Amino acid sequence: MPVEVFAPACRWQKEMLMHQIHTPDPEGAQDYFRRKVSYSTGPVELSHALEAHEDLVVVDVREAEDYDKGHIPGSINLPHSRWSTHEGLREDVPNVLLCYSSVCHLGAKAGMEFAKAGFPVLEMDGGWESWEEHDLPVEKGQAHRTTALRQ
Repeated sequence: MPVEVFAPACRWQKEMLMHQIHTPDPEGAQDYFRRKVSYSTGPVELSHALEAHEDLVVVDVREAEDYDKGHIPGSINLPHSRWSTHEGLREDVPNVLLCYSSVCHLGAKAGMEFAKAGFPVLEMDGGWESWEEHDLPVEKGQAHRTTALRQ
């Protein structure tokens, strides 16, 4: 089956394709990035925090079978079906959430729910996929279901 490639038929279409990225307002961009760094962290930064034994909870919101195949050492597993339990979350330290990848919004959705319940939350950018891409430590096996390891 032949693959069709979109080719703009006229100069106007070419110009529209070239101008899809707008020039952002510097003040608005500053506000956006201030908020972003306040509520997110990267996998390398999280790895350093764990190595430094910072008091935090890593919450993996992927399904249990995926978590069991590999997860961040010491993390807890809290899949969507158990979010309402808030099991393992702490109100006194950051709860760092991660899901599958940068295009997965489970972490963000969990963050909204947990923050509404009063838990301090951050999202790890890139999810599990990014953790693996950076060749960071991986633990395999049964999920930690009842308590966070850093209490």
